[in-house]
Amino acid sequence: MTRPLALAVDLGGTKVEAALVDGSGIVLPGSRHRRPTGPTSASPALERAVREVVLAARAAVPADAELLGLGVGSAGPIGVAEGTVSPLNVPAWREYPLRRFIEDLLPGTPVTLRMDGVCIALAEHWVGAGRGAGNLLGMIVSTGVGGGLVLGGRAIPSPTGNGGHIGHIEVGGFEDPCPCGGRGCLEAVASGPRTVAWARGQGFTGTTGEDLAVAHASGDPVALAAVERAGTAIGRAAASASSLLDLDVVAIGGGFSRVSPALFEHARAALAERTTFAFVTRTTIVPSGLSDEGPLIGAGALVHQSDLLDRPAV
Repeated sequence: MTRPLALAVDLGGTKVEAALVDGSGIVLPGSRHRRPTGPTSASPALERAVREVVLAARAAVPADAELLGLGVGSAGPIGVAEGTVSPLNVPAWREYPLRRFIEDLLPGTPVTLRMDGVCIALAEHWVGAGRGAGNLLGMIVSTGVGGGLVLGGRAIPSPTGNGGHIGHIEVGGFEDPCPCGGRGCLEAVASGPRTVAWARGQGFTGTTGEDLAVAHASGDPVALAAVERAGTAIGRAAASASSLLDLDVVAIGGGFSRVSPALFEHARAALAERTTFAFVTRTTIVPSGLSDEGPLIGAGALVHQSDLLDRPAV
């Protein structure tokens, strides 16, 4: 009996990865490959990076396995009907036809594209911190802030594929300008790079989220304030989302979510301020139940958990 596999691709603001994911949500050892992306990468370099990781993962399919399909999770915005991607932090690609590019790499293999936040929500619902939760917000706090929703046990219908993009919800009390045109967007306040930039404006001399984590652990007052600021913004956004959608769980992953456990403490404290609304304060904010493989598992869920997907008209 052949082993069914999904080829999963995760495209973000700093890297693109590909790997094979089995029907239990496990990434096959040795199948994971990564190449850089980033704001300075030109389109040919991005195409080369995607080509290399996809073909390397495809070459890792065992002889006794069957490749069911390919799932792509991309930073947004995307165009799900057209199969295009326009990641805010990858300016060389605007309405780039990524689905067609990958279909041409692997003819005959069905390709499903969704926003990376939708993928992380599906992954948390499938094998992560949101198992058993009917209404779930999955969040990625990293180079940017992404999000996706599972409501009533299914990914929400979304005509363009961008539903759940909580990174561009404006958060009360903040006026930071955002490249999307908004002010006080969660991504502009609480992403790793923007939090570090805020800290540097207060005299912090580090340059990375890792530097900020070290400084926070040592009690540096600017680092403490920066993490509190980011966590408060995340909690306010989660509370607003729960006020709208009556959420059970907000599961948060991504590299910057691991800057300190205090990030979650501040987020929970901000949500708890909604004292009049018990349906909001019942919402739990938890770390991702997945490792850093979460985005790839979520892209694999586009294939293995396809019955939970919205199906916009194409």
